[in-house]
Amino acid sequence: MPAFIRRRRKGNTPRLAPELDDRDLGKVRRRVQSCWDRGSLDTAVMALLSQVIDDAGQDWDRKAHRLEVLAATAGRALPGIWREHKPNHQGALLLHAWSELFQARQQDSIGDLSAVRETCRLAADLVPADPIPWTLHLATLRLERRPTRELSPIWREIKARDPWNREAHLQALGYLSPEECGSSVLVLDLLDGMRAEMPADAPAAALELTAIVRNHQRAVSVGGLMALGAAEIWRRPDAAKALDQAARDWPAPGFLQHAAAVADLNLLAYALLKSTRLADAATALRATEGVATPWPWSADGDPLERFAHFYGRHCGPDATR
Repeated sequence: MPAFIRRRRKGNTPRLAPELDDRDLGKVRRRVQSCWDRGSLDTAVMALLSQVIDDAGQDWDRKAHRLEVLAATAGRALPGIWREHKPNHQGALLLHAWSELFQARQQDSIGDLSAVRETCRLAADLVPADPIPWTLHLATLRLERRPTRELSPIWREIKARDPWNREAHLQALGYLSPEECGSSVLVLDLLDGMRAEMPADAPAAALELTAIVRNHQRAVSVGGLMALGAAEIWRRPDAAKALDQAARDWPAPGFLQHAAAVADLNLLAYALLKSTRLADAATALRATEGVATPWPWSADGDPLERFAHFYGRHCGPDATR
């Protein structure tokens, strides 16, 4: 069993925690943040990075979660330094590629990401069973708005390695959206294929609900008649069915086991509040144990403030159970 295992944090004070309930990842994240705050870097930090990534083993979903959080924390310099020190360490290559993607997203215009794809190729050669290099390759196609014909071979590589990888499915959902490289029809094709085969507790279980919430937020942001009709989204049979199943299953202890389960519980609580299913929303909020995520709450204002408002109302000492 890996030395780093997931343990839930006790306490109910609402808080933003990028690591969610992965306490060992949280310790490393804070150490990385602290070393850059001091303006220094030591080999012990690189050893911790290596350990927390390697100890995810073949739990590709958890490995991806840890890499994403660390890439967001480390900035650009640290992953580059680690790669220089450990050019044949797959984790160092992946962290460097992911950090480059974060930097690219923050720029006004996306440059050539072929160097990132080359890093992904090297990482794939080192650990052929790992879907993460292919997922990051997909992310480069998404950022560069590459034609959809380039997606299919990459998608086959991902599905052959980890059929229900959460990060890969979220990247594909974004890529296929009408705002990016695809259309509403392509999104529906993705969701239809998922419904037929995906286990209810798979890491990608929240994909359909993610698409529904994005549609709702899109309608609200447009304003006018679109915003007025946004509430109707929750009355559609597909949305009602997705919410019914998620509200029944996801908050149950142990049902969701993947690394970002707390993020999906945040999504569920938000969707249930928007659909005015307040009792179910309270159950989902309690299941988060007070850990908030930036999205989807950020669409309505400061994410922690919005989460804390509803968490206090439905889960505080004076809440009606």
